[in-house]
Amino acid sequence: MILYKQVMDGIFLSRPNRFIAHVLVDGKEEVCHVKNTGRCRELLVLGAKVTLSVSDNSSRKTKYDLVAVWKGDTYINMDSQAPNHAAGEALWHLIPGAKQVKGEVTYGESRLDFCVETDVEKWFVEVKGVTLEKEGHALFPDAPTERGIKHLHTLIQCVEEGHKAAALFVIQMKGVHSFSPNDQMHPAFGETIREAAAKGVKIWAYDCIVTENSMTLDQPVPVKL
Repeated sequence: MILYKQVMDGIFLSRPNRFIAHVLVDGKEEVCHVKNTGRCRELLVLGAKVTLSVSDNSSRKTKYDLVAVWKGDTYINMDSQAPNHAAGEALWHLIPGAKQVKGEVTYGESRLDFCVETDVEKWFVEVKGVTLEKEGHALFPDAPTERGIKHLHTLIQCVEEGHKAAALFVIQMKGVHSFSPNDQMHPAFGETIREAAAKGVKIWAYDCIVTENSMTLDQPVPVKL
């Protein structure tokens, strides 16, 4: 789970660049840090209701972080740090016999999000946050990701060298019925994830319970490759 200490509602106005947004807060336009550098074009539209996390760091240039948004009736967390927080706790339960969960581990030429050790094996896990949804179908990525392809190749290497490996897609909302790679956006990513699955990399997708001040990994979602 990720927990935000203090939150406020706002109305999205504009996004001059991928790092900041202009948001109407209590009738005043504020400059806010966007905690997701992805495109998020289908989410951050003029007039969208958003949730801001209030920083207690007085030396920051921006007081607010934009962490969630309403898309119709769906409440979506869009904090790119939230999936790893949620996954770090959940991996203790997702991998039977987990004895140790380490974050930010180097394998080959990549840095992967987690290494989970049991008494008999090691699991290497890469986590990807998913905010793109179309008609109840979750998709990743929302922009081309060569880095994502590199991570999948590293997970394949883990399996080939005798370890277990998984790509965990954290869908930052409820209400989706399936998950797939976004072949239209990045065909090469779709090809690589199918190759990874064929070579023994586990492909997991889980939705999340999202509230104004938290996000928790919840239920598995069917993966359609």
